[in-house]
Amino acid sequence: MPTQENKQGSRPKFFITTPIYYVNARPHLGHTYTTVAADTLARWKRMRGYDVYFLTGTDEHGQKIERSAAKAGKTPQEFAAGVSSEFRALWDRMGLTYDDYIRTTEERHKRGVQHLFTVLQERGFIYKGTYTGQYCVWDELYVEGPPGTACPDCGRITETVSEENYFFKLSAFERKLLEYYEQHPDFIRPEARRNEVVAFVRGGLRDLSISRTSFNWGIPVPGDERHVIYVWMDALANYITALGYGSDDPTLLEKYWPADVQLIGKEISRFHCVYWPAFLMAADLPLPKSIVAHGWLLFEQSKMSKSRGNIVRAETVLDVLGADALRYFLLREIVFGQDGSFSFDALVQRYNSDLANGYGNLVSRTLTMIVKYFGGVVPEAKTANYRYKENAVLTDACEGIGSVAHFQEISISIGFDNLDFSHALESAWSLIGSVDGFITASAPWKISESSDPKDRQYLAEILYTAAESIRIITALAYPVIPDAAAKVWRQLGLGDITQADLKELQWGGLKPGTKLGQLGPVFPRAEKDAITRMQELEDKYPAQTATETAKQVPAIPVTEVAIPALVTKETVDTHTTHPAAVAPTPPAPEAKPHAPAPAVDATPTLAAAENPKIAIEDFAKVELRVAIVRVAERVPKADRLLRLEVDLGYEQRQIVAGIAEAYTPESLIGRKVVIVANLAPRKLRGLESNGMIVAASVGEKGTPVLAGFLEDVEIGARLK
Repeated sequence: MPTQENKQGSRPKFFITTPIYYVNARPHLGHTYTTVAADTLARWKRMRGYDVYFLTGTDEHGQKIERSAAKAGKTPQEFAAGVSSEFRALWDRMGLTYDDYIRTTEERHKRGVQHLFTVLQERGFIYKGTYTGQYCVWDELYVEGPPGTACPDCGRITETVSEENYFFKLSAFERKLLEYYEQHPDFIRPEARRNEVVAFVRGGLRDLSISRTSFNWGIPVPGDERHVIYVWMDALANYITALGYGSDDPTLLEKYWPADVQLIGKEISRFHCVYWPAFLMAADLPLPKSIVAHGWLLFEQSKMSKSRGNIVRAETVLDVLGADALRYFLLREIVFGQDGSFSFDALVQRYNSDLANGYGNLVSRTLTMIVKYFGGVVPEAKTANYRYKENAVLTDACEGIGSVAHFQEISISIGFDNLDFSHALESAWSLIGSVDGFITASAPWKISESSDPKDRQYLAEILYTAAESIRIITALAYPVIPDAAAKVWRQLGLGDITQADLKELQWGGLKPGTKLGQLGPVFPRAEKDAITRMQELEDKYPAQTATETAKQVPAIPVTEVAIPALVTKETVDTHTTHPAAVAPTPPAPEAKPHAPAPAVDATPTLAAAENPKIAIEDFAKVELRVAIVRVAERVPKADRLLRLEVDLGYEQRQIVAGIAEAYTPESLIGRKVVIVANLAPRKLRGLESNGMIVAASVGEKGTPVLAGFLEDVEIGARLK
């Protein structure tokens, strides 16, 4: 397989991917965030001399797409193509520099996926069995539990399915995966995601269903076309099928695989960090070097998603403030890997403070003075050998700015290489602040009034120092604000920034005598009505509510009879299963057809049971997890209820809890609690509650006392 050098050995390679976006909804800022981060890193690596290959695309198969297409009166192909074109049009409008755009409906992808299936089957990692249980169409997940069980990811009620499947021997890779995580600590980043994945695998893996027979919209299993390959094996394979896996031309695969960085949202960590490496191990292919999961982009304190009806279109921001403003905000405002909030107010505030009043103002005032005092020609500076006693402080300041620029370049480089975009930009903008302060303290407009030749040289020193600082800042900021950087580069008289060698940025690269280009505003200040204009644009394209979304994916009636399983020795194991993780073990062949078990009442009483004792298998069905309270507020006209928003590390959800008489909202913010995470959602006072807070009932009045820990326990940890 390939080395870090390409075939010519001239440049190191760098392969970066985004997840392929599911075409159940048009693109929103959550998708844009991931893709902008990938584009920024791709630009940065190209700028540093790497041979970069940047892949993105769309995931277009699955039962949800088949149903949504039928609802829209279209074929699945027409429906998928329409939404996919919206993604591609947006990325092109934003000028994203992807090298390939893969669609899972393409023939090259189909051929590669079928080749992967055949390889895994021939290597003994795929067998046929039968699955009976719960399935979430919305998230394409198998979920353990009785009929009526809610999906742990989206909260929707799952459907009962019973069908013949092909299974992948995921259980065979439990130890191998744990060993790999141990030997490659940077394989999963950040550490919180790594810990979650490790804990999940340590809890036990069971074999994974990788085909379906209840719908047709997918890639047929080679040799058994009644089956279509399950969406996650189909989708994950895109990272290698785009490079020619399974084709007659493996040139790109040999050159760029394994991927250097695969960017994903944290909600799909399990699929990329457990299933994907297991598939690759089974196929004897190298694993990606690093999978980096970023946090959620929250709007109105909830994850931005179609189901919540709170999506924001990237086009709205582009129409009012432009692509660079959006790119800068997403990467500066949010520490990559953590959740971050988006609002139009915060966007405009950051735009005006950092871009209009910061970078844009520095460029404008500096270059305007060069035009005014030196005829638009970069003056000659002689700081190194030109020192006058009475202006030693000024001369030291000029030299100091150069030193600061060199230090900040190192800091920014480290930040970009480690995907710490926020702190890298913070360093760049601190240099802007230093240069602004230097100009203000030096007051070149006052020195320009003097006819003394020495003052003329001081003026040249000041303006050259400021202009050269702008050159370095612009080069470093180019991956984040490419349009503005290109404009400033031309204003500096340096031509096309895409043709410039930006690998080395030593002080002095702006040559004296360079004629400035035509000046113009870079980031005009946003007016007061910018927020209103963006909100009005959003209102023209109202997001669908959860109810409307549910109507697009009609439910299938619950199957009343299960099909007896085809058992092999591989299907009978004792691994612990996780909700939404894998298909349950198929029942033994002698098991008779049975009706699905009734849904469990969320609040049973001891009096209602003949025997209050339960088996360990029953207790294992209850998923208890540690969460931290992010938001707490009273429910109007309900003395006992609080509305909480809790963070599980891998998702945020709303819970309504009857603890208001014992706890004030402000006392709960930041507190770790235990929740029942797999409880079916229910409504209280019109609010949907997705889970239940665990508390003791103390004293005659039954005062609630929240469960807690003496030790520091990571959020998302499962109680067993």
